[in-house]
Amino acid sequence: MSQSDESDETTSLLGDGDPQDEDYKSRWRSIRIMYFTMFLSSVGKVDHSATTSYLGWVVAAFSLCQMVASPIFGLWSNYRPRREPLACSIFINLFGNIYYAYAYLPTSNNKLHVLLARAFTGFGAGNVAVLRSYVAGATSLKERTNAMANMSASQALGFILGPALQACLSFIGERGVTVKFIELELNMYTVPALLAAVCGLINMLLVLIVLREHHIDDDGKRVLTINYTSEDTVDVIDEESEEAVDNVAVLTSNVLFFIVMFIFAIYETITTPLTMDMFAWTKREAVLYNGVIICLIGCESILVFLVVKVASQRLFGDRPVLLTGLAIIFCGFFVLLPWGDSYPKIRWADIKNNTLVSQMYEASNSSVEPTGCPYEQTWCQYTPAIHLAQFITCAFLIGMGYPTSNVMSYTLFSKIVGPKPQGVYMGWLTASGSGARTLGPVFVSQVYTLLGPRWAFGIICGLMLGAISLLVGLYHRLIAYSIRLGRLIHRI
Repeated sequence: MSQSDESDETTSLLGDGDPQDEDYKSRWRSIRIMYFTMFLSSVGKVDHSATTSYLGWVVAAFSLCQMVASPIFGLWSNYRPRREPLACSIFINLFGNIYYAYAYLPTSNNKLHVLLARAFTGFGAGNVAVLRSYVAGATSLKERTNAMANMSASQALGFILGPALQACLSFIGERGVTVKFIELELNMYTVPALLAAVCGLINMLLVLIVLREHHIDDDGKRVLTINYTSEDTVDVIDEESEEAVDNVAVLTSNVLFFIVMFIFAIYETITTPLTMDMFAWTKREAVLYNGVIICLIGCESILVFLVVKVASQRLFGDRPVLLTGLAIIFCGFFVLLPWGDSYPKIRWADIKNNTLVSQMYEASNSSVEPTGCPYEQTWCQYTPAIHLAQFITCAFLIGMGYPTSNVMSYTLFSKIVGPKPQGVYMGWLTASGSGARTLGPVFVSQVYTLLGPRWAFGIICGLMLGAISLLVGLYHRLIAYSIRLGRLIHRI
């Protein structure tokens, strides 16, 4: 091959390049495509007509498929251009959204079709591992926290705008209109899915046309070279990549990320039954009020991401900020522990007049939804009620602690792994998060129902103390790859 041919196939990338440099512009265009892809992967849809137990299966299907897909896409991205697994995952997600839009067409087994559609979108969402590994490899150490915080903000926007979009489109109604020549019913459930499919098509075009492979070292100054062979594979030349990664630090980061995701999945799951039990809200009130609270938490999270960038990069470093986030989550659930001498209202029971049977009979023959703590949950009779002020305070603290711990845990993880391709590592990290989101609801539904909030939140507080102890105990090992090898001095 001639020297001119080699120069055409070789691209030199500088970490701290001139903003006017074309490679610098291309690198950040590609990173912003990752932000957009993360946003679309996080946009959720909810079938409000479904039962609680069925929604649990829908959530589990999404998380389990994401858990399976993440290591696969991550491994793929280590050996082939990342546009390949990204385009494939986006296509699967696009297909899942179209399938969801047609899931109501069959006259039977609609729930099965909705479940399968969510499974496809969950599998497509496994591309989160590729997105994080791309951003980790395309940013210098000092750029990493800022870029990862923007990734988390994109994810938070997806969580917020998905339900908000469906709420805004609720005026279409459950029946909507039917487009006969394609046999498609446009209603409040299918239109958001179709919009997501259109955005997915745009996303795929951006990935195929605009996205370029970029890889820079942790210090952001040394030139690395990416060779594109005739088969369009990627060979990153990096003499440091042979150095061993600290597997203890990697495992610790995975455990911390699992705990953070596990705790937040518990919080998402418990809010509706908890508020119905403690505040005697109807199901509609609980869904509405908690939806508003979750939306506000999402908005709070975006502000927290902005603060985290400054706190981590300029003031304290990654590990102290992560430790602070875990401590705030602990405080959030500690505040939620029941205390006092007031007790929740018992559903269908007037304890003073001892009219349990008559109240149950009247409720069963009334169109008014009974409210309060179910009498089947025996702990309702001796566990103090949780006050609304406790619940609001907990929500505020979770809105601070969760985004801080979330972004810091996988930012620190990406720095620990270092300059070698991170697809598989990020795949396992994403899989651990998906596993946590699957197990969290199962745990809390069993413990809360059988033993009540004291045990449920007490165990969570113990788990958070364990996470804090793990971080403190291995604090000295949770450092960036380049710092561990003595090649870079940086606050972490």
